[in-house]
Amino acid sequence: QVQLVESGGGLVQAGGSLRLSCAASGRTFNTYTMGWFRQAPGREREFVARISGSGGRVYYRDSVKGRFTISRDNALNTVYLQMNSLKPEDTAVYYCAAASSSSLTINSVGAYDYWGQGTQVTVSS
Repeated sequence: QVQLVESGGGLVQAGGSLRLSCAASGRTFNTYTMGWFRQAPGREREFVARISGSGGRVYYRDSVKGRFTISRDNALNTVYLQMNSLKPEDTAVYYCAAASSSSLTINSVGAYDYWGQGTQVTVSS
């Protein structure tokens, strides 16, 4: 069982930056692929980024490439999402998720086994 707790959300103006953190419980953090998803009001939850267990492989949705960076610190059991050049369309609840595979290559919600409670990101225009 893995428990995930996100932090770092908030209100920011367009063009600004935020850094989300997700702290995980457990001793085998490096065996999990970690992902970030988001869900805007009235929309389905969508994939944002993922990182392999070792941190060596990352993948992003097209709309955030070049603006967002996912990283992890396995010694601290924490995954991060650095978000720069934020746009109003990035407004959503952001969720951290863990998949019981260190090298997951699937971006669907159903591929992830554990979820955090979410943190709100609001980008004003």
